[in-house]
Amino acid sequence: MDHRSSGGQRVLAIVERGYRGTLDKQFFDELYLATELHRQLGGLDILLRGSAVTYALDAPPPPALRIGARTVDTVTDPRAGLRSLLAAGVGVWVEEPALAALGSPRRPLPGIRLAQEGEVAAHWKDYRAVFFL
Repeated sequence: MDHRSSGGQRVLAIVERGYRGTLDKQFFDELYLATELHRQLGGLDILLRGSAVTYALDAPPPPALRIGARTVDTVTDPRAGLRSLLAAGVGVWVEEPALAALGSPRRPLPGIRLAQEGEVAAHWKDYRAVFFL
């Protein structure tokens, strides 16, 4: 498993819970935080597990949300966040069993790597730090 590009200097961020609500996350979410952590810590890998594996699916942007007469069109798009992270050199892993459990016909976004359950955990010792977002 080749997941580190700087000899153990990278950190691993684990995201287990996906989508916690539109309005409270429209300006800042864990993937935006990951962008800053990658920049400030000198390298980041992300592991998506649990319901957060839905972020990895290649899907269209979420539609605007209609609440009464108001339309909210600043809905968070985790796929856009992942694309930005991948472009910045962040390694993104998704646990394949959780992805398969969804039963979705959609494939993961290009650049996202599949891992078996526990595969990335076996390499935690190789990271400078491991934390949950």
